[in-house]
Amino acid sequence: MLEVQHVRKAYPTPGEPLCVLKDVSLSLSPGQSAAIVGPSGSGKTTLLQILGTLDSPDEGTVSINGENPFSMSAKQRAVFRNQSIGFVFQDHHLLPQLSVVENVMIPSLATGRPTSEHRERAESLIGSVGLSERATHLPGELSGGERERVAIARALLMRPTLILADEPTGNLDARTAADITELLLRLQADENAVLVAVTHSTALADSLHQRWELVDGQLESRS
Repeated sequence: MLEVQHVRKAYPTPGEPLCVLKDVSLSLSPGQSAAIVGPSGSGKTTLLQILGTLDSPDEGTVSINGENPFSMSAKQRAVFRNQSIGFVFQDHHLLPQLSVVENVMIPSLATGRPTSEHRERAESLIGSVGLSERATHLPGELSGGERERVAIARALLMRPTLILADEPTGNLDARTAADITELLLRLQADENAVLVAVTHSTALADSLHQRWELVDGQLESRS
């Protein structure tokens, strides 16, 4: 469950503070998905960073699976983020020297030595994204769509309750983007996770349960 209530975020400037998020509230239950759209500079990335606990709100509350990560210490929040939130980035951020299976297992390193269960989970996810035959390949040997599939598998390794996707189809051609959209939604439904995607893609936004647009620092429904 994701609950956001009256979140506000501003940044200092030489003049008046720049208020990016003025009064953002949203609620999503397990298995639900939402797209956040809006022009560049509207605050989409700021909101995604707050949902991912990478930045903190000036006001308001964020609850993920009944817990407020901003009431935790920085160390506790990092552990919570690793275990509860999965990130899918537009530019993949795969480590070029690691194989597909090693990249997928990266989130398990935060818990110490990866276990055999982590390895089995990684291999299962690689199969789910259709890359079993590529498990030992390096990122440089993969297409853009295949690298995005690896990024999705990595995001799901720790069984997160919240998946955050930042322009997951932004660098892909239309056909590959459609395949990645279908895959992301299928796996999100299988995991019964909440999915929030920031996107400029109408096709991706139309595929999710809800669509919100950031307008003047507030979310407006476009569903």
